[in-house]
Order: sequence, then C-alpha cells, then structure tokens
Amino acid sequence: MSDRLLAENLIRDIPDFPKPGIIFKDITPALQNPNALAEIVDKMAEYALTRNADVIVGIESRGFVLGSPVAVKLGKGFVPVRKLGKLPHETIQCEYALEYGTSAVEMHRDAIVPGQRVVIVDDLLATGGTAAASARLVEELGGLVAGLVFLIELTFLHGSQKLSAYHVKTFIKY
Repeated sequence: MSDRLLAENLIRDIPDFPKPGIIFKDITPALQNPNALAEIVDKMAEYALTRNADVIVGIESRGFVLGSPVAVKLGKGFVPVRKLGKLPHETIQCEYALEYGTSAVEMHRDAIVPGQRVVIVDDLLATGGTAAASARLVEELGGLVAGLVFLIELTFLHGSQKLSAYHVKTFIKY
C-alpha cells in the first residue's frame, strides 16, 4: 500500500497563474473527486486528533473548504480566519509581509477561548506568512497552536521555516 494520496494524482499545474512565472497548484480536481476529498479530510482529521484539537481554524478560502469538514468529522467547532474587512463582529488582526508590501488577516475577538488547543488548516503552505499570522491571532486570544496542517507544501519557498516554532504536517511536497 502506497503512502501517496489519491489527491496527489489529481492536482494540476496551471502555468502563469496568477501572474507570469508562477505555476499554480490547482486542487479543485481533487475536491471534485469524492474519494480524494474524503481522503484529504480523513488525513487532516487524523492529524488534528493526534494534536488533541479543541477547535479547528481554517484560513480563507480553501482552508474553509477543508477545515469545515474536518471540524464536523471530529465534532469540533470551526473558526474562520479571513482577509481584512470580511468578518462582521469585533475582530483582532495581524499584518504580515508580502513580497512587495503587506497584507492582514483577522479573526473574531471571541472566536478562541483561552487555553483551547487549536489546529490550523489550509490547502497550501508557501511562504508561511498567512499561517504565521493566523497562529499569532490564536495566541493573542490565549489559544495554544497545537499544530498546522496543509495538503501541499511548496518546499522551495521555505514556509515551514517561518513556522518552526509549531508542529506542522503536510501531505504532498513539491
């Protein structure tokens, strides 16, 4: 039996998206395949279970697609981390560096209870900036980042180095 995920065979490369020189890893074919999607959710849920997660945090937007079913599978709550200005209630925010400039993510101020063990879910670990900012939001609210889980890691961008203080799990590496 192979350790290779079914999803790995379904991820397609989209050259020059969103800009020239970038090869985008498109997971939508894996999401469209019910067996691949179930496998991804199962693997992420198994990881969250090993980290004793109390709550699942998903990073906009594919972290919502993967994190929500993980939370349901485990009988846990789900907390969204969104781009600035997208959440309706009182929020906290964290700014992070981009190649040129900055961006920010936010979370509802009442989303995490102090002491909760949190697993952060997203589809792709690239530079690690958004994930690190999401972890800082959890910590600002008194939560413990028990782990971060990603379907894909682009190892040449060294995002895991930015997350070296945390337990990180990825299933497919490029």
